Amino acid sequence: MPSSAASPTARIPGFATPDGTRRYAERLRTKTAARHFREQNGLLISSIGIGTYLGEPDAATDQGYTDAVAAAVENGVNLIDTAINYRFQRSERSVGAALRKLVAAGVARDELVLCTKAGFLTTDGEMPAEPVEYFTREYVEPGVFRVDEIAAGCHCLAPSFLENQLERSLRNLGVECVDVLYLHNPETQLGEVARENFNGRMRAAFQFLEAAVATGKIRMYGLATWNAFRQPETAQDYLSLEEMTGLAREAAGDQHHLRFVQLPFNLVMHEALTRPNQVVAGRKVSMVQAARPLGITLVTSAPLLQGQLTHDLPAYVAEALGCSSDLERALQFARSSPGITTALVGMSSAEHARANLLLAATEPAERDQFLRIFERRK
Repeated sequence: MPSSAASPTARIPGFATPDGTRRYAERLRTKTAARHFREQNGLLISSIGIGTYLGEPDAATDQGYTDAVAAAVENGVNLIDTAINYRFQRSERSVGAALRKLVAAGVARDELVLCTKAGFLTTDGEMPAEPVEYFTREYVEPGVFRVDEIAAGCHCLAPSFLENQLERSLRNLGVECVDVLYLHNPETQLGEVARENFNGRMRAAFQFLEAAVATGKIRMYGLATWNAFRQPETAQDYLSLEEMTGLAREAAGDQHHLRFVQLPFNLVMHEALTRPNQVVAGRKVSMVQAARPLGITLVTSAPLLQGQLTHDLPAYVAEALGCSSDLERALQFARSSPGITTALVGMSSAEHARANLLLAATEPAERDQFLRIFERRK
């Protein structure tokens, strides 16, 4: 049996609201800078969010993430990011435990923007000795997905699978509603699926997600990507944001709920700002420039590149951004980029969260500071 299990207690009702997120920002104003919170989709969202990706599938890491999420919310983070496949569903359960702790302490559900992801196959709590037998029993035999709906041996966009995963996520998190449900690295499919078929799968996935919005299980949805929006247009796993929003319009009209994109952005991987690989209304632009007219909120992953950018940065970065450490400078770069709402940082202990969130009291870099980095690169 998995050592980490979803709580049997009643689920927390509600979802992030304009009033709730403003209440949170006002309560945290003595700990945070004035421009730490940004308004998107009517919500005030912190410029730093907590991620829950890395770590062993064990009880110590479970507790570390629970403590980190609670400490992050107490110190200025109201965007929480996870995924059902992170640590075999255990990260979602750690977030759920933190939410119960926070609500018991007086934090309201409507103050927090809760995000998770679906798309990758995952087992429950640990890797079983016979994973094929597990997936056959859990998914194939009950008809949750067909074998021919799996791409790369690990990825599925079938509506019945997404529905199954959403129900599991809601149970793991102990909530009635998720604010943002991402399709997780959908470009994974493009290694095996022709683009026309891929677009059909995406359209069907969007139709399911719109139905989930209608039933109150999610509020919005998005695309959490790695390569898709950073690549040249000729790359096999490239995605056009205009085309994706067009598929969402086909699913639900102009009032569709495709509102978020997550992609890597940091001092090394800065294509979202510097590569004009998107076309909007016939004009070539960068991803940052494409997002606003298409109504998309951008959230960045990997601002520290899994720790690689926390030391030995060029001196000109410190000269441009100030801050007291390379870790802070790398995070400051990501959260200060024009067009970026939130930079996600993995935090797996309360101490880690408190250290990272000292930066929340510092204003994001001004535009001239930010651009100075690129001038020095040249």
